[in-house]
Amino acid sequence: MSTTVPSPTTTPGASTAPRLRRRPGPRPAFWRRWVSPVVLVVLWQLASSTGPLDERTLASPQQIGTTFLRLVQDGTLGAATLVSVQRVGLGFAIGASVGLVLAVVAGLSRIGEDAIDPPMQMLRTLPHFGLVSLFIIWFGIGETPKIALIAMGATFPLYLNTVAGIRGIDRLVLEAATSMHLSWAQKIRHVVIPGALPQTLVGLRQSLGIAWLSLIVAETISASAGLGYVILHAKDFLQTDVIVVGLAVYSLLGLTTDAVVRYLERRALAWRA
Repeated sequence: MSTTVPSPTTTPGASTAPRLRRRPGPRPAFWRRWVSPVVLVVLWQLASSTGPLDERTLASPQQIGTTFLRLVQDGTLGAATLVSVQRVGLGFAIGASVGLVLAVVAGLSRIGEDAIDPPMQMLRTLPHFGLVSLFIIWFGIGETPKIALIAMGATFPLYLNTVAGIRGIDRLVLEAATSMHLSWAQKIRHVVIPGALPQTLVGLRQSLGIAWLSLIVAETISASAGLGYVILHAKDFLQTDVIVVGLAVYSLLGLTTDAVVRYLERRALAWRA
């Protein structure tokens, strides 16, 4: 007795093409990006081991790794990193707050723009090294000039990008908000913030980068703790391995904060995808 297998029914208009599934695991492009850094480190180690690169000029990767583990184990690196992170956190919070407030005033008011934008454009071109001596005279050699220098560096990128984002908002949207009799606070919440958010997040990433660069300069001001102090102390004894470790930690902290902002950007701007 034969059994008839029923043929599958096909819904009219439904596509019968097979679906493409993503291959599990990381994309090959991710691994390709690590090829050149690994090759450079290998060549660096070979140059140090065979003699062309004197370890007194630049320590080898092996020596740098050993020094890193030693500084982690004795607590020196952890304590210095914590001090530097606290300085950047406080300075960035002050600078970002000032930059955002000034950007909103300058972006929404012609009078505010005329009053705020010219001095901001002048101050943002001042070099940090030129301000160090002046800040020492004003604030002494404690933590205040360090925080002020970081705050000043973090203010301008966020200010410039937020102003550009506010000015990029469609004027018809602002007029519609006015015709709906929205208050000033409601305009900020429902129109200005969503409209300027993409550009503001770009400024946030730039401000964090400038904050870490400002920290390097700030920690040259009679610092007794922090990554800058560790690097300056190592310079006096020609310890290039310690210097490279300190610089590497600076860069890793900068990359970490940038990755956090990029994650927040993807979450906050998911509607753009």
